[in-house]
Amino acid sequence: MKKAAVIGAGIGGLAIALRLKKQGFHVTVFEKNDYSGGKLHALELDGYRFDLGPSLFTLPHLVDELHQLFTETQIPFSHKKKKISFKYFWEDGTQFAASTDQNQFIEGASKTFLENPSTLKKYLNSSKLKYELTKGLFLEKSLHKISTYLSKDTVKALIQMPFLGINNTLNQENSVFSNPKLTQLFNRYATYNGSDPYATPGIMSMIPHLELGLGTYYPAGGMHNISQSLFKLAQEVGVEFRFRESVTKINHHKSKVTGVTTDQDTFDAEIVVSNMDIFPTYKKLLKDVPEPKKTLEQPRSSSALIFYWGVKKTFPELDLHNILFSENYPAEFEYIFDKRDLYEDPTVYINITSKETQSDAPQGCENWFVMINAPGNYGQDWDDLVTKSRNRILDKIKSCLNVDISDLIETEYVLTPPMIEANTSSYRGALYGAASNNKMAAFLRHPNFNKIKNLYHVGGSVHPGGGIPLCLLSAKITSDLIEKS
Repeated sequence: MKKAAVIGAGIGGLAIALRLKKQGFHVTVFEKNDYSGGKLHALELDGYRFDLGPSLFTLPHLVDELHQLFTETQIPFSHKKKKISFKYFWEDGTQFAASTDQNQFIEGASKTFLENPSTLKKYLNSSKLKYELTKGLFLEKSLHKISTYLSKDTVKALIQMPFLGINNTLNQENSVFSNPKLTQLFNRYATYNGSDPYATPGIMSMIPHLELGLGTYYPAGGMHNISQSLFKLAQEVGVEFRFRESVTKINHHKSKVTGVTTDQDTFDAEIVVSNMDIFPTYKKLLKDVPEPKKTLEQPRSSSALIFYWGVKKTFPELDLHNILFSENYPAEFEYIFDKRDLYEDPTVYINITSKETQSDAPQGCENWFVMINAPGNYGQDWDDLVTKSRNRILDKIKSCLNVDISDLIETEYVLTPPMIEANTSSYRGALYGAASNNKMAAFLRHPNFNKIKNLYHVGGSVHPGGGIPLCLLSAKITSDLIEKS
């Protein structure tokens, strides 16, 4: 039986391990931490449970697909569709609950923002069209194989490219709305891959279709259960896991991979797949290989500063996903990407899983995952930024929700970009690898294969990008490449 070594037990690593096992490989996963899931981890604190990382679940069929690879092994995993995707709040008292039913969304948005319903419908239809036209090229196949460009669907997408907003920024595409609040709402989708709406190409206006067209979901047991269910499935079907074992080198001979060296052992393998961020993969594991400098020098995506608060009160006006918008969105992104700093009036995201799973918080309490977008780790004084940001977030909550929660916080944990970098090997603490702040960004991501034969790459720092769905798709693309080879 051929052996495959997978570096990292993040969501991409788990997915490729399952797919390679299905192909008949003996699969061994090496993970430096003592847990699986990477950023999809959990925290238990004084009676509260928090999902540490990703909190939005879309395209659940990509997880279901992995479970269906092994129909004889049943690991419980279920999810439900949300009726409300997000609740949005502004300091002037404007509130908007975004329905996942498109007709209800259009009706609600037209009333709240005094927008022409036909403008909204046209925009959402355009978002769907962009997604349908480009998913086969940008999301489901390797951008770096000639065969991809020979299909009819790809030719069709490339012909349409000039009309899909590739030459505009996302903000320019979203300026079709008469109300700046609605433009701001749709500009937020740039953050789905850690980018700047005033720089990322307008084709990113396809992202709202994922949420408003295809729906947002909540997995039973929380986001952590996505990775845990896949980990349990992998264990059941015979994938071997070596925790607390760091890979220190990818071994190769005559431009062909031969295995890996760890801090404990040398492991021979016919196939090696790295789920590690592409930057440290080259800098630490492939020191003897020429670096793809153009790829590695791409600007990093945003990171995050997250407060996990146990709040001793419930707030019926809030939902699972909540956004409290900055009064100056352009300045916020200028600070993040140009000044590498945190703006004084940040947009605040509040995720409360106890709205769905009551056991995530004590009775009469809620577990608040409170996040602001942040620059990567460039040596800033994070202790100072944490203190300032905590006060700014409390002020924003007071301004938008008319409540002071400072005395209601009974337990707290803080996650900073340097901690994200240390825990997950994400260069600079970037959540999504490279940012998509230019129209060639998608083509400049590292491919899922390597010049070294039988070495492959999955995860958020390579094609097709960051976030749970794209990491799962990276594993699917890579699995297909390995099978064809």
